[in-house]
Amino acid sequence: MKFGKLFKREMVPEWIEAYVDYTGLKHILQEIRRFKESKQPQTPATSLDQRLALYRNFSGLNLQGGVQNTGDIENQVIAVNTVPHENYRKFYQTKFLASPEGAENEIIFFDKLDHEFNKVNTFYKDKVDEVMREVTLLNKQMDALIALRIKVMDPGFNAFPSLQSLSLDINNSTPSRITSPLKTTAVDTDDMPVSSSYGRQVSMTNASYPKLPINRNSLREFRDTDSHKTDPLEILDHVKIVNTFESPISTIRGVLSESKENDLSYKKEELKKVEHRLKLIFIEFYQKLRHLKHFSYMNLSAFSKILKKYEKITSRKAARSYLKMVDNSYLGSSEEVTSLLNRVETTFIKHFSQSNRREGMKILRPKHKREKHRITFISGFFSGCSIALLVAVILLRDDRKLIDKDEGNSYLDKIVPLYSFYAYIVLHMLLYAANIYFWKHYKINYAFIFGFKQGTELSYREVFLLSNGLAMLVLAALLMHLHMNSRAEVYGTRIDYVPLGLIMVLLFITFCPFNIIYRSSRWFLIRCVFRCICAPLYKVTLPDFFLADQLTSQVEAIRSLEYYICYYTWIKSSHGHDTCQSHNVYNIFYFILAIIPYWFRFFQCVRRLFEEKDQAQAYNGLRYFLTILAVVIKTAYVLRKSLTWEVLVILSSLITTLFNTYWDIVVDWGLLRRKSKNKFLRDKLILHHKSVYFTAMVLDVLLRFAWLQLVLRFNVHSLRGSTVSSIFACLEVIRRGMWNFFRLENEHLNNVGKYRAFKSVPLPFAYHDEDDHKEE
Repeated sequence: MKFGKLFKREMVPEWIEAYVDYTGLKHILQEIRRFKESKQPQTPATSLDQRLALYRNFSGLNLQGGVQNTGDIENQVIAVNTVPHENYRKFYQTKFLASPEGAENEIIFFDKLDHEFNKVNTFYKDKVDEVMREVTLLNKQMDALIALRIKVMDPGFNAFPSLQSLSLDINNSTPSRITSPLKTTAVDTDDMPVSSSYGRQVSMTNASYPKLPINRNSLREFRDTDSHKTDPLEILDHVKIVNTFESPISTIRGVLSESKENDLSYKKEELKKVEHRLKLIFIEFYQKLRHLKHFSYMNLSAFSKILKKYEKITSRKAARSYLKMVDNSYLGSSEEVTSLLNRVETTFIKHFSQSNRREGMKILRPKHKREKHRITFISGFFSGCSIALLVAVILLRDDRKLIDKDEGNSYLDKIVPLYSFYAYIVLHMLLYAANIYFWKHYKINYAFIFGFKQGTELSYREVFLLSNGLAMLVLAALLMHLHMNSRAEVYGTRIDYVPLGLIMVLLFITFCPFNIIYRSSRWFLIRCVFRCICAPLYKVTLPDFFLADQLTSQVEAIRSLEYYICYYTWIKSSHGHDTCQSHNVYNIFYFILAIIPYWFRFFQCVRRLFEEKDQAQAYNGLRYFLTILAVVIKTAYVLRKSLTWEVLVILSSLITTLFNTYWDIVVDWGLLRRKSKNKFLRDKLILHHKSVYFTAMVLDVLLRFAWLQLVLRFNVHSLRGSTVSSIFACLEVIRRGMWNFFRLENEHLNNVGKYRAFKSVPLPFAYHDEDDHKEE
């Protein structure tokens, strides 16, 4: 694979703007090549005397701050100087020493190369500084965790030796000079004090977690004295547990107490929660370090490759001079990240994986998911079977001529809703598979946005496999149902249990506790559904409200579940002479089920409004409340058609549709920006063809107004029963599938703009002492 493609593939998607513009530099080199090719070939100076004269003329040039350079002839092409910049940072500027005649593109090349290098170097320095600040916080959290472990597991145990042994391994390692994670040179630990988490003067040492606080002078004094007055566990007097309000109980307690921090209870359950949260923090921190190391490596490789291309095209020697500067820069010489990687591994293995290195490294470095050919084969097999079964169902229906008989029509109207539920689900899954394909194709990091654990996210092939498998299962059941109905005298009442058996199989697969059929993904979906149901009591994350949005497009599928209950409660017991609409209970729940998904989203907006203090969530909540009113009025019109209800449907649906359409396009998709570089769109676009965005906006508006079919009463003779409403329900699912792509595109671009490539996990401990308040 060519380096350009590899470089693009290996980029961290959210940091793509921080990488060197390798493609742009290549384009400049192509201009230089075209210019060289257009020039008349010149006879090179081939004689030895000419070469010696050329060398004598240039060997004495002053290249670096007045110091005579007698080195290689390649140093005559460029001179790289350090330019002072704000915040005491070094910027690098290259001076092109060759004749400027005909070398305008080469000057442009080095100007852009300098710009890209300064950009990369500055970004890397900022990120490393950010990491070092996090190291200090992690150090303080580890102090509190180790003290809490000792307090909880063995309150009567001698605390100081335990804390000393657990956190610092002083008994096994007491070097006088070590390599600090904050610097790349050896430092004297006795002469380098830093402030600890609870106000002591401590120093750096080689220990099991990133920042290693201990003052050896204090230890000597402690060992030399007979009275041990200082208890290291006093750190617990200065910390509290941060209440993240992520569970219903913590949310209720937070509302009642109006406090974001709780006192330590010193219970094992509390210790487990703290350990779990710190474990997640260390995993995210380790991934950040890995990304930083890979960022440095890929950019250094890009500079090396592009300079080699420059030498090949121009026949000028410049790589060694420039790469020497690169190697001496912060990007090329910094060792903090590598040092921290080793220390974080040691800490994690010791404190979070019971000193089992293999298990610890499996968690820190999960393997990437490998595409399997059998997935594609089985998916194609299921797809072919589904098509064959669909053809068989159509032929069987026509052969029995059920559609021409009133009794047959009545029978189909009763059983089709039992299977239409699966049609909506399969269609939604197919669109989700298509979304994943395009997200992956356009480098939209959907796995990070949804918070999938690395290695467990489903690829588009796997989602396509599941949707085809479900379609095959449903069509096989429907074919069996029609065949058994044609021989009702043989099978009797057993026919009606086919749909019931189908849904039982689906529920078993969904809630199966065994590690089969993508258990982690099934558990993730179940957890998100549960969090939607308990919307106000759980902290709202993107997967939660994204799933709730999907449910708002599956109202007909939810109503199909209600029909299941009606069918096996009333229709079957009355031998088909009763209808669901004749029961008031059914009609009441017909209203309730239609508004439940919007109710979920409304409560999620309320929770985010009080938690984030974002006024936009108030407008979003109002939008869903108006949608609830419109759905109730629309449902009432379907059940009891009259002129009054028709007017109310038109007014409520029109207001809601305009509000929702505006929110889709402007807020969720981020389009229709007035001062955008791309007219009526936004500044940054992932898709190359702007017409796609305009087409999507038009389709969204048209599909949003699909409710007009209720008022206009589309009647097609060949479509019977609820087929028309089912078609418009499918159109709503298609609209949602289109919305999904642009919604995640906008979210991804927001992450790119903020260089947000990692999850933010709240720290478990909050410190309360005078020194910390002064620092703040």
